[in-house]
Amino acid sequence: MKTNLAIFEDYKIRRVYDEETETCFFSVVDIIQALIQQPDYQAARNYWKVLKNRLKKEGSESVTKCNRLKLEAADGKRYLTDMVRAEILLRLIQSVPSPKAEPIKLWLAKVGYERMQEMIDPARALDRARETWQKHGRSEKWIQ
Repeated sequence: MKTNLAIFEDYKIRRVYDEETETCFFSVVDIIQALIQQPDYQAARNYWKVLKNRLKKEGSESVTKCNRLKLEAADGKRYLTDMVRAEILLRLIQSVPSPKAEPIKLWLAKVGYERMQEMIDPARALDRARETWQKHGRSEKWIQ
């Protein structure tokens, strides 16, 4: 499995691509953080914890389809993180009252489309990586 970041506005969304199953998993807490526009990661984690319990009580299958994968956190350590496929993520997004829900759905569609284009033409993946590194302030020498 390959971990990388996607950027939605100013939020970093951790995602993992499983090459074997050709499936992309997104960090639920990262998406929640962007949805509720919360700069504090811990507050987003607490929001997800409450929402997860509420959805379980309602019998939502979305919660049971979360996979826990170890991802690197801001402190450099790896922690188990709830991850879901894009189609499950879209269901979870509907459970969060937020004006950012529709822009995130459009962003997910764009990310999926870009991934399909990269599978057809791998050079696009390199171009996207260069652009991302530039956005993160890497020097041209470092990128090369």
